[in-house]
Amino acid sequence: MEIDILIEDDGWDAETLDRIAEAALSGVLSELGLASEGVVVSILACDDDRIAALNAEFRDKPTPTNVLSWPSEDRAAEEPGALPDLSDLSDPDPDGPPAELGDIALALGVLTREAAEAGKPFEHHLTHLVVHGLLHLLGFDHISDPDAALMEGLETRILARLGIPDPY
Repeated sequence: MEIDILIEDDGWDAETLDRIAEAALSGVLSELGLASEGVVVSILACDDDRIAALNAEFRDKPTPTNVLSWPSEDRAAEEPGALPDLSDLSDPDPDGPPAELGDIALALGVLTREAAEAGKPFEHHLTHLVVHGLLHLLGFDHISDPDAALMEGLETRILARLGIPDPY
């Protein structure tokens, strides 16, 4: 498992982000029965202005958001509420190139404000959003009610295993 982290905002704590990203990725892969060897994820730890620019560029929403994800492949399920196609990750070739899952961007200001407003520890909220972003990289979504129920259920179980209460 490889997590490439680029920190653009000095307010981020690199050790905390690295520890949380590793725990979140391990938790997601374990929950889905996937091996962690040979998996690569990139994380951009930025400020609100940077994520607002990315949100405008990729989603036509020129406002800051907490997390954005760019999957390397479309693994989305055909039917609402069904599991994505993760077959390319279920039996990795130890001699092959790593499976690049994609990129995640996190905004420090938005995360800090949301955690404070919800009365949650920052690290719990950050872990939730990293898990959320990773699930998006794997083809999960929350557009339809069945997809949202599946994704939120996974998030809740993964976070519980990491010692974090239900975020919903």
